[in-house]
Amino acid sequence: MKRELCGVGLGLRWDFLEEVVDGPLQDVAFFEVSPENYMGRGGWYPAALERVCERYPVVTHGLTMSLGAIDPPPTAYLRDLSVELSRVQTPWHSDHLCFSTAGPLVLHDLLPLKLCDENVRRVSDRLRWIQDDLKLPMSMENISYYAQPGKPEMPEAEFISEILERSGCGLLLDVNNVWVNAQNHGFSPEEFIESLPLSRVTQLHIAGHWRSESGLIIDTHGAPVIDPVIELLDFTVRRTGPVPVLLERDNEVPALSILLEEVAALQLAYDRALARREDERAGAA
Repeated sequence: MKRELCGVGLGLRWDFLEEVVDGPLQDVAFFEVSPENYMGRGGWYPAALERVCERYPVVTHGLTMSLGAIDPPPTAYLRDLSVELSRVQTPWHSDHLCFSTAGPLVLHDLLPLKLCDENVRRVSDRLRWIQDDLKLPMSMENISYYAQPGKPEMPEAEFISEILERSGCGLLLDVNNVWVNAQNHGFSPEEFIESLPLSRVTQLHIAGHWRSESGLIIDTHGAPVIDPVIELLDFTVRRTGPVPVLLERDNEVPALSILLEEVAALQLAYDRALARREDERAGAA
């Protein structure tokens, strides 16, 4: 049974997969899964994911499509991905606005693209035919980055907006990535978010990070979400309205009970932001 995605969800990790499969129903709006972790597997893991899909709404988020690479994704990868997305019955699929492959080499990192018209055209064309191939809406995620490859031809927000306009895909807006980039590169995260076409946002991501001794902030997904990022989430939700929010935790993963406490706190912040949005809209009427 399909259920509408809304509220605060959690990234499904193998650290607590058995609890989600066999334990009591948890107070979480949905789970997000990376299909690459299940594609081509047999045995317990795909069966466990089927059980999760029976119990909770699920959406998929990819890791290896490498939207900005010179070479397109391999045909076999897209075929296997399509099978997995159909099995999970996700309402859309998302991946990152980056490159993570070079020919047959997998780079195991999400690397930024040069902000130029050539990349706008290539990524837009690729998103269009991938959506046609998968027969499913696509969303792309803004990434965190630590250096720009080459002199930018346009601001990042314009780069993202142009791809969204030309491809017709949605935006998975990672609020933590915006905050991390703003701190590292010295710009206003609020102004950046307001310059995006927020009507195209299908989902939000939020996560924790780590600050090095030099002051550089690294997007680790390995710590609780800090208050300034929650405040930026509030700012964003007041502008997007009720889109699903996903808590990511990939490193130093604590017990599921601790993660669910953080989900509950984020849900309260999300609900407050939506209430403030309604108050602001009523006051402007």
